[in-house]
Amino acid sequence: MHASTNLHLIHGGHKGAEAAFGEVAEKFGVTETTLSFEGHVMERAVNVENLDDDALDKGRVSMDFVFQAMGRRFVSGHGVRRVLHSMFHLVTRSHDLYAVGVIQENGTVKGGTGWGVELAKLFNRKAHVFDQERGSWFIWDHDEWKQEDPTLPSGGKFSATGTRHLNETGRAAIEDLFQRSLGQPVKTTASESV
Repeated sequence: MHASTNLHLIHGGHKGAEAAFGEVAEKFGVTETTLSFEGHVMERAVNVENLDDDALDKGRVSMDFVFQAMGRRFVSGHGVRRVLHSMFHLVTRSHDLYAVGVIQENGTVKGGTGWGVELAKLFNRKAHVFDQERGSWFIWDHDEWKQEDPTLPSGGKFSATGTRHLNETGRAAIEDLFQRSLGQPVKTTASESV
């Protein structure tokens, strides 16, 4: 087991998987940064770093490219584009991306989470996805998903994203990931100490 103080989580603070990653990270003594931007609604806002328009522009890609990479269309409103642009920062600041969602038949992950996973593939980052429907973790390896039980990196930064519709299986998978990697939590939450 390695010291959790060597790890730093980056996420977007969205309701569901991202907030859960942050909550579990806190229990294990892992520091975190929440990436945000003007108009962004967060459920978990810890050590918030606000991305200005110039920073978001670094993640700008053609929506046609997004549609082609994902094999489906997104609503292309301003807010959706800003979330997709912020994913660039989430992915490029670490070498490991952990996501919770559903892997579809075409190999992409359902919803906006899928864009983060596609960016991880494009930038040669390790993409780990817990598929809530199959109840298993997978890693993208040489153009295919392979079942795995991942651990967190031994140090440095890692990123997390995922579905807003986190179920109990997904939440347990996040807890298990941290426990498998780091041992026991360093502190308990108020609800657990009652």
